[in-house]
Amino acid sequence: MSEQPQSLAEISEVELVRRAQAHDDAAFQELMRRTKSSSMRLALSILKNREEAEDQVQNSFLNAWKNLGSFHLEAKFSTWMRTIVSNQSLMFLRSRRKASIQPLDAGREDGSMPEPPDTRADQEQSLGRREISEHLRAEVKRLPPLFREILELRDLQEIPMDEVAAQLGVSKAAAKSRLARARQMLRERMQRHSSLRVIAV
Repeated sequence: MSEQPQSLAEISEVELVRRAQAHDDAAFQELMRRTKSSSMRLALSILKNREEAEDQVQNSFLNAWKNLGSFHLEAKFSTWMRTIVSNQSLMFLRSRRKASIQPLDAGREDGSMPEPPDTRADQEQSLGRREISEHLRAEVKRLPPLFREILELRDLQEIPMDEVAAQLGVSKAAAKSRLARARQMLRERMQRHSSLRVIAV
């Protein structure tokens, strides 16, 4: 009796990536199916618009396909995919904001130039927030993968704890404990930046 072919749904992520890197379209489709929901949640959390989020998820999958040869099998494909979706969504968000800015030389209907707004206070606040954000992203990246991943799932993507536990393959109690430890580690790292006031995550 001949052995039945294995369903793609039963194949490990690593094996699917190997097949996709060998230009197996079906394997890549299965990888997209497995990561589509989390990718949509992440893009939607950044863009706040479902149609735009869907477009950028599709662009992200296209980028992943183009760059699949550079993916290292030691990493998790789902984590790599989240990075691509995040970068793609943020790039789109920045381009959208730039397009909505009124040109300074537009002038009024009577031909006079508008008075430029005093943005010094806003700029200082923006720089402060940007500095904190940059330090935060840098410190999250320095966390061990075990703790970095749960922070990305729960705090950045805002995935429900039940689903986080399922994705990590641990109990809900274990996931909560790991998240608490990850947040504590992040607070301790952020407190090294003495010029920043750190609030609890």
